[in-house]
Amino acid sequence: MNNLASQELKIGPYSLKSRLIVGTGKYASLELMQQCHDASGSNCVTVAVRRERLVDKNSGRNILDFIDPKRYILLPNTAGCFNAEEVVRVARLGREMLTDSGYCGADWVKLECLGDTKTLLPEPVGTLEALKVLVKDGFQALVYCSDDVMLCKRLKEAGAAAIMPAGSPIGSGQGVLNPNAIRIILEELKQNDPNYPVIVDAGVGTASDVALAMELGIDGVLLNTAIAGAREPVAMAHAMRLATEAGRLAHVAGRIPRKLYATASSPWEGRVGA
Repeated sequence: MNNLASQELKIGPYSLKSRLIVGTGKYASLELMQQCHDASGSNCVTVAVRRERLVDKNSGRNILDFIDPKRYILLPNTAGCFNAEEVVRVARLGREMLTDSGYCGADWVKLECLGDTKTLLPEPVGTLEALKVLVKDGFQALVYCSDDVMLCKRLKEAGAAAIMPAGSPIGSGQGVLNPNAIRIILEELKQNDPNYPVIVDAGVGTASDVALAMELGIDGVLLNTAIAGAREPVAMAHAMRLATEAGRLAHVAGRIPRKLYATASSPWEGRVGA
């Protein structure tokens, strides 16, 4: 039964054993981050090239010393960029950082081009511009974007390796605010390409958000704050692991139709005393 939900997710040159991608920010310590990564079951960790301090200025410790290159694929991301030029520069910096480092992940990037510092919502024009440059530059780009179906279609046409619509604003914990938009995106992007990856990125707050997102039929979830900001981060990381697996399995198994009235579980015929 577990084989129904355990099929690996292929994105660009990589196959992910877990459909949960986790981050590295906002943890109280590097040791706690490492424990949460382990509890999550993920084998892909995203690192903000521009904002992340690879070496802590106080302790002198390198964050990469707490991410096992034999266990995790690194996904460099361009968080903190607000135009196409910044995105391209940071993506190339991430590739240089990982090339010959011992880590897998130098040839892909999570493309994130933000509109402003208040909403942290994607800037669509800059996102599309940056994607076109990065595709020509040989990157496999996983694109953080809004849940606008037409934009998602244009990004796919431009060569995005995966589309990553926001469930809700980054760090908001609101879950997937517009599930119908996600359903339409899935229908449009997978119509002639059923294996094309669609991943919800941002906004989930707890395990039920992840399970509901996976039940829509998406291919995976990327999150960070929901774990790092939890009262018990390690326990939440484990909950997110189970929610990802449960939501995926429920989607593959197929839910029953919603009905207005009750349907008896046992037949009416043959009742005792009838």
